[in-house]
Amino acid sequence: MEQYRNILLKYWGYSTFRPMQEEIIRSIAGGHDTLGLMPTGGGKSVTFQVPALSREGICIVVTPLIALMRDQVEQLKQKGIKALAVYSGMTRREIDIALDNAVYGDFKFLYCSPERLGTDIFRARVDKMPVSFIVVDEAHCISQWGYDFRPSYLRIAELRDILPDVPVLALTATATLKVAEDIMERLRFREKNILRMSFERKNLVYLVRQVENKQEYLLRIAKNIPGSGIVYVRNRKRTREVADYLVHQGISSDYYHAGLSNQLRTEKEMLWKQGKIRIIVATNAFGMGIDKPDVRFVIHFDLPDSPEAYFQEAGRAGRDGKKAWAVLLFHSSDKANATKRIPVNFPELETIRRVYTALGNYFQVPIGGAKGQAFDFDLFDFCRRYALQSLVAYNALKVLEQEGYIELTDDLNMPSQLHFLVERDDLYKFQVANEAFDSFIKLILRSYSGLFTQYVAIDENLLASRSRMTREDVYQYLLKLQQQKILHYIPRRTNPVIVFTEERLEDKALFISTSNYEARKTRYIERLDAMMAYAEGKTTCRSVFLLNYFGEKDTERCGQCDVCERRNAIGLSNYEFNSISQAIKEKLVQTPLTLKDLVDETAHLFAEDKVVSVVQWLTDQHDLAYDEKGLLHWQGK
Repeated sequence: MEQYRNILLKYWGYSTFRPMQEEIIRSIAGGHDTLGLMPTGGGKSVTFQVPALSREGICIVVTPLIALMRDQVEQLKQKGIKALAVYSGMTRREIDIALDNAVYGDFKFLYCSPERLGTDIFRARVDKMPVSFIVVDEAHCISQWGYDFRPSYLRIAELRDILPDVPVLALTATATLKVAEDIMERLRFREKNILRMSFERKNLVYLVRQVENKQEYLLRIAKNIPGSGIVYVRNRKRTREVADYLVHQGISSDYYHAGLSNQLRTEKEMLWKQGKIRIIVATNAFGMGIDKPDVRFVIHFDLPDSPEAYFQEAGRAGRDGKKAWAVLLFHSSDKANATKRIPVNFPELETIRRVYTALGNYFQVPIGGAKGQAFDFDLFDFCRRYALQSLVAYNALKVLEQEGYIELTDDLNMPSQLHFLVERDDLYKFQVANEAFDSFIKLILRSYSGLFTQYVAIDENLLASRSRMTREDVYQYLLKLQQQKILHYIPRRTNPVIVFTEERLEDKALFISTSNYEARKTRYIERLDAMMAYAEGKTTCRSVFLLNYFGEKDTERCGQCDVCERRNAIGLSNYEFNSISQAIKEKLVQTPLTLKDLVDETAHLFAEDKVVSVVQWLTDQHDLAYDEKGLLHWQGK
């Protein structure tokens, strides 16, 4: 492990690995297919980046999140490590050059969206690449049992046909045991091999607060817990309302959602990371790739759709190992509101067909056309034009994606790109012959490197400042040089992209698998029910509940959540409480008893005062109830 520690120290500045990182590195470096289960913030990227740097070849990293992919590539470049990315929305020429560099350019990492794996251009190049490892990030996406299934992930296993001897490392922070088994099967693991880091977060206090006025309670938290925080809400309008409320109460806050421009989102995120904004109120569009260590609290203003989503978002608190809080604010109306979300998340099949037809018309795609083509997509313009409700349309598009008809990327936020099409000698001849362009070309060459071998991100505002021109002048110069075939210029792209993975079909030929649709709906409802059980539960430690959900059994209660706080008040150890409550349950499930009879029935096992304390506690939590005759009935699970 010495060579790996040296790499860790050289590039990351740490002398030791976090728990489970060493074990995963040893396993994948030894050529073993490996499934690594690590909680959010556990340092997943180090488990493949370190061993990949220790050996020859390029590491292929499959990940669905374009923004996260771009961030990781940029972070590696800043460390002096050669990395590149290929994903939907790039031009064919950009992809062509990137893949050439992956084959011949001594790059160490190729980040790739799963949709690109099945393309002819990728498959033609990958068998020429000296691949060291294949890494599958967010591996739960390959399982239809997972909460974020993506059919494009099923293509990953095809890489094993092309690269049969290359080991696979699958990583996820949100897999149940059933999903973990499915991941290994679908990735064709040569043998089962799970390395699990406990999902327990001892420094994170989970609380559920049943409150009438959520804003007032949120204000109490903000005043009583110092430091940085995230507040998650379900809709864009509420992000602004809650942020404005906090600001009016003297709390430094701002709002964030996917409807804001990329520039504005980036600015807000940076201000929050730098501590200039204390609290960010956001939809779930905020957080992927966020690694701010000193977040002291994450508040969920609304009920999440699943324990997986909640665990991942709550886990953004306390990554520095210091005490932090994850608080779910719950109201009796939340249950009804959650039920109303089911038809929105699962539109009628006829609605899905209508959205598909509208999509083809929106891009003026003929029947039988557009296979493999990518289109910039503005969801709100699309909905406005075809009188569609945005959430229903979005979820219809997600069903079409899960059925394999389209891809819908996240926002690209791609800076402008530049690549010289001519060699240096030919460029010099052009400069001599075209004096008007000479100083501008020299400015580009002074400002950026690598322009002859790959596409390079540029900033028109920076070039304008250095050349004392306007941004528009810079833009026009670049267009003219492109017309002269001196360079290829791709202006900044911000919109999401729709890709037709299959040719456009007639409406009557569109097949939506009813069984797949109903199975996904059933699993969604099951996860929603589990989230509701977490919110309404009053007897199971919050940490134990979440750990059990992810397959960790026989775990100790945390002693600090709201459930444990109430239980601690009766002064019994965890063992005593569980033993007495289990005995009470066994007696009352058989037949209702008076309190006196129950005490008498258990007198040979437990002291009377302890039984009475547990009965009182279970009654307060509505696990026990008295009938009109004074008999105790077991109500709990």
